[in-house]
Amino acid sequence: MQIIFPKEAPAYSGPELTLAFPVMIDGERVECTITAAALEDHFGAASPRAEDMLGAFDAHRDRIEAVARRLLSETRAQCLVLRSGYVRFVHLHATGTVSGFVSGSA
Repeated sequence: MQIIFPKEAPAYSGPELTLAFPVMIDGERVECTITAAALEDHFGAASPRAEDMLGAFDAHRDRIEAVARRLLSETRAQCLVLRSGYVRFVHLHATGTVSGFVSGSA
């Protein structure tokens, strides 16, 4: 499975409190999203406001894409929603600890 993340700005959804970002999976463009809770809990977003979520996404894009890549690879999914619990799960299994979260939340 080939997974490529185009370096495009994510799209904010106020009603959903998510950011959508594109992914190319085996040459097909799909959309992934990350929730405000995941950005607040693990990537330092101060609030679910667009500017806070976009800033956190930009600052931690590599880590967010790594989590998305892992979930896409493990599930063979064609789209996904990154939620706080899965980000926590990936971090725990990668490091064996909850330390290292930007906000310190677990």
